[in-house]
Amino acid sequence: MKKVALLSITVLGLTACSQGVENMTDRTASPCGETPNCVSTQDNRPEHNLAPFELNDGVTLDQIEAVVLEQPRTKTAEKADDYLRVEFTSKIMRFVDDLELKIEGNNLIVRSESRTGRSDFGVNRKRADTLRAVLTEAKLVK
Repeated sequence: MKKVALLSITVLGLTACSQGVENMTDRTASPCGETPNCVSTQDNRPEHNLAPFELNDGVTLDQIEAVVLEQPRTKTAEKADDYLRVEFTSKIMRFVDDLELKIEGNNLIVRSESRTGRSDFGVNRKRADTLRAVLTEAKLVK
């Protein structure tokens, strides 16, 4: 029994630590899947939908990135001219969620999704709400 428990803990630990993704395509235009672990400004279904993020004039992706990286356990995974993907790592189980951001005109497209599991217990929606609050406080969104 002890061997099974030790093996289970080891596998969970290795799985959680090995979730780094080198290359991921920009999914900001894609709707969320069927599982309740994703929210997006581009998805019209109520369980996945986020209200639009309207940017103030002159806001840059660098400014947005600086504010996002003030959140705990975050790191920039990918950055292009108008696209940013930030990885959020959970404190205990070390699960990784991807926050994807893209500037289109005066709008910030936002998509936050868990990499593993079916449910995220509302973590991605809370993250998006926190993002809106900190960007509003920094006077980057209206």
